[in-house]
Amino acid sequence: MFSFIKKKLGWGSAQDESKASTDQAQPAATETVPVAPVESPSPVTAAASTAGPVPAPAPAAPAPLAPTQTAAPEARAGASERRSWLDKLRAGLRKTGSSIAQVFTGTQIDDALYEELEEALLMADAGVAATEFLLTDLKRRVKEAKATDPAQVKGLLVEAITELLQPLEKSLEVGTHTPTVIMVAGVNGAGKTTTIGKLTRHLADAGQRVLLAAADTFRAAAREQLLVWADRNRVDIVSQEGGDPAAVTFDAVQAGRARGCDVVIADTAGRLATQLHLMEELRKVKRVIGKAMDTAPHEVLLVVDGNTGQNALSQVKAFDEALGLTGLVVTKLDGTAKGGVLAAIALWSRQRQSPVPVYFIGVGEKLEDLQTFQAREFAQALLS
Repeated sequence: MFSFIKKKLGWGSAQDESKASTDQAQPAATETVPVAPVESPSPVTAAASTAGPVPAPAPAAPAPLAPTQTAAPEARAGASERRSWLDKLRAGLRKTGSSIAQVFTGTQIDDALYEELEEALLMADAGVAATEFLLTDLKRRVKEAKATDPAQVKGLLVEAITELLQPLEKSLEVGTHTPTVIMVAGVNGAGKTTTIGKLTRHLADAGQRVLLAAADTFRAAAREQLLVWADRNRVDIVSQEGGDPAAVTFDAVQAGRARGCDVVIADTAGRLATQLHLMEELRKVKRVIGKAMDTAPHEVLLVVDGNTGQNALSQVKAFDEALGLTGLVVTKLDGTAKGGVLAAIALWSRQRQSPVPVYFIGVGEKLEDLQTFQAREFAQALLS
């Protein structure tokens, strides 16, 4: 679930996007493209409105359900959605975890088992350092538990992975600053703009007023793609065709402050870590955001593609050095055999002065396929 400072908001139930997919993007005739507000309140807003006493209904109309009557079904729905998500996560990580799980099908714990496990972890792109760390930790746990069955070792590996990934588990917080300014970066193809669209939808459904900044003026059609997401989510967007990315973000932050928005999300241009002059442009965008609002940006997120394995870790290091990351979103974990890169990211983050959390992970294209990261869920799904 999302956890905010000013109010706690649920991640929200899966929404049917079939209608939204038929919406057309707003025309780009003006710099700021307003979108008509949602006609019905968000689920969170509606729930809040029932907090007061329920008036006596007219004889001809059915009595509205009290908040206490709706709590249990909502809780059951939330639990059902999470189970559905876990099923998708297990399916998505199957290519990564199957080779690791096969190590524990033998009958004894010996050097051969650890050698096979080492090879499986390396093939899953956990990296040399994280693999050595996990093997050392696992051998200690096996000794302390006096384990004699490979199945027990598998359970102990789940615990070792969970403990390694635990520092990455943190909720994105919105509400301390008004607006909360989120700068989103990532290389082309990582799913950055799509992730922004999904995040915007969940925030809007939870009653947050969101303003988007189309600052990805480098990639062809990026502006149009974000306009479509703004239209689907019924939120405003600040956009300039061929404009300077820093200028667009400055205008968006100023507009967000003037309109009383809760969140401003800036979609910055995709950059390769090796393109130093382009990375410098991202630094400029961050500096300009700070001029538009003191303390901003409040979050600097990097979206990385889980399919890229160790390259994802290289991207995290490079963007952190350039921008000072506050959080990660790992996408496209479904269908990859390189999901072990999260272990490598966790070990690097552990050595950093302050860990960089993984706020969300994605295992598909649908809205509900982007969910909060939980270390134990991931470890269990990896070895299921």
